[in-house]
Amino acid sequence: MSHESDRIIIRRVAIASTLFVLLFYAPVLTQDNIDKISYPAAHTGDAFDLYHGVKIPDPYRWLEDADSDETVAWVAAQNKLTADFVNTPVREKIKNRYISLLNYVRYTTPKKKGGRYFFKKNDGLQDHAVLYMQESLDAEPVIVLDPNTLSEDGTVAVMSTSFSHDASLLAYGISQSGSDRTGLRIRNIETGEEYPETIKWLRGGDAAWKHDNSGFFYDRYPHPDSIAPEDRTYYNRVYWHTLGTEQSEDILVYERPDDKTLGFAPEMTDDGKYLVLYVWHGTDRENRFYYREVDSDGEFVRLLDKADAGYRFINNIGTVFYFRTDLDAPRGRIIAVDISHPESENWREILPEQNDVIHRVKIIGGHLVISFMHDAYNRLLLYDLNGAFIKEINFPTIGSLYGLSGQCEDTELFVSFSSYLYPATIFRYDFESNELNLFYTPDIDFDPSLYISRQVFYKSKDGTKIPMFLTYKKDIPLDANNPTILYGYGGFQVSQTPYFSNARTIWLENGGVYAVACLRGGGEYGEEWHQAGMLEKKQNVYDDFIAAAEWLIDNEFTCSSRLAIEGGSNGGLLVAACMVQRPDLFGAVNCAVPLTDMLRYHKLGCGHWWIGEYGNAEANPEHFEFIRAWSPYHNIIKGVTYPATLISSADTDDRVVPSHAKKFAAALQAADSGKNPILLRIETKAGHGGGKPTNKVIEEVADEYAFLFRVFGMQPVK
Repeated sequence: MSHESDRIIIRRVAIASTLFVLLFYAPVLTQDNIDKISYPAAHTGDAFDLYHGVKIPDPYRWLEDADSDETVAWVAAQNKLTADFVNTPVREKIKNRYISLLNYVRYTTPKKKGGRYFFKKNDGLQDHAVLYMQESLDAEPVIVLDPNTLSEDGTVAVMSTSFSHDASLLAYGISQSGSDRTGLRIRNIETGEEYPETIKWLRGGDAAWKHDNSGFFYDRYPHPDSIAPEDRTYYNRVYWHTLGTEQSEDILVYERPDDKTLGFAPEMTDDGKYLVLYVWHGTDRENRFYYREVDSDGEFVRLLDKADAGYRFINNIGTVFYFRTDLDAPRGRIIAVDISHPESENWREILPEQNDVIHRVKIIGGHLVISFMHDAYNRLLLYDLNGAFIKEINFPTIGSLYGLSGQCEDTELFVSFSSYLYPATIFRYDFESNELNLFYTPDIDFDPSLYISRQVFYKSKDGTKIPMFLTYKKDIPLDANNPTILYGYGGFQVSQTPYFSNARTIWLENGGVYAVACLRGGGEYGEEWHQAGMLEKKQNVYDDFIAAAEWLIDNEFTCSSRLAIEGGSNGGLLVAACMVQRPDLFGAVNCAVPLTDMLRYHKLGCGHWWIGEYGNAEANPEHFEFIRAWSPYHNIIKGVTYPATLISSADTDDRVVPSHAKKFAAALQAADSGKNPILLRIETKAGHGGGKPTNKVIEEVADEYAFLFRVFGMQPVK
């Protein structure tokens, strides 16, 4: 899942000797003079599935066996083919430029806990940011945890941090090689002592510490050897762990053997009185909410158990629990439920649905701090606890707010702000002075004054108005010839708000246009916008993206041969589907960690979590019909000229398994007319993207841009 834009210092190389070197060692290569590629052989098997009486062949199913000698050899040959294509002097220049752009100090927003401030800092090229602590804002920072010491190659990452109430203890989740599977370790922050136990079989969960520091609650999956392979991402359970004991002694707190598909995220309320459970079903927006007093061993109270809407717990004040919900409010509203009188007729509406989407809510300093989404960018507003408006906190331009931190009793909040031309900057708001001040500004080799970033609206196939952000150099000619990247996602309520990307700076300073379409399926306009791009309406997402490409061409930003589309994960599905539906419309495709076999996805990895979004072709004949219509793997046509394509995945991706990418690449290579390269890149010791070390990110970015620069005949200016 990738993103965004940035800026650029443009100097044309006018020194004759330098120009000679560029021309001699890196001749311009275009689609017309790239040699036809001989692909590694991929035999076709006779595997097939029957869907409601319809036989669907799956000739490359053998590639689902990642460990077979044949698959391993085929992947190695594909990686060599890709490396041979991208390894040019241009790639080295791109890599060096990206390294220089990354080499600056970066911070996360401070988080206050137990009177102390915690934040992460990357000095520039460290594989992972280091966790620091300060006793006060003026105190000297001290290292709490340095993930770079956990492995020599950076492939061990810290994926979560959970502090005890007094911030003397830390539980941190460790991931190996980018896997979503994590294990919790425990550290004494005061002494640096590591506790001997490791809590295993989690998938990214946090620890909910009891306020007396005796231990914590957590959720995990069964021991892999105790359950059938197909059930290893089912039967989530909640346990209690007593500090200093073996995991085998942990106490089962909650399970639902009657429904193996449910998951549970335990959380301690800020006052330490209640243990609450966020009860989820895959990625469905509808969830449930249970609670019990933390010192009780009785049954959980199923406060919200209908799964009729999304309910996000904000916080509690005594027995009054605050929620953000989309029940009868697709753009969200805030309600208060007194658990002493929990009947729905007693619920109190604190803030009704607004014109803008309620994106995030926290109670900080006795205020409701609400991040709204307006036309796919964020605004930050303050209300009192009864829903009365107080003020808006204004930021330098339109952009994204993230990392909002602060607690009920705090007199300050911290938030990071970013936009396409505005690197991530941290602000501090003081509730006593009612002032917003800069807290940290990055020092980066980037001049935003050379670029423009603006929002446009275009019409999709059915007339729906879609927002799109455009970022480019101010002086580029609109002559229909600019190399352009169009990015999209379109699913799971994920909104595409503006944010800065060092990698995009390389594209922009070389005259590229960067466009981001805010497609249906996301959350930009609330739950109705999301539902308009899921299940039987998923084709709307592809229509929105195709219409964005046509708008860019019609408005002479680019032409089809100079237009690249890009997306990862669900966005990889997006670009795969669109290139298969409209191969004539695009000049290049960057398809990262994609889903492509949508008839079988629910059987692969944790794909069953996404049935609410995509459907289930096996169980439902109606779902089979609409999924088959746009499943990329099943709509490849032999003899078609597909755009130059780079498909990437990773060998230990246990979210979207790499067989999606492998099967799609094999099928495309076999069917393609042979004019354009169809390449596959499988990273080693990496997962879906989370926790990827900087050294791997650098190589990945260098490969992706070297591919595009070669296909479009571009030369780096730096």
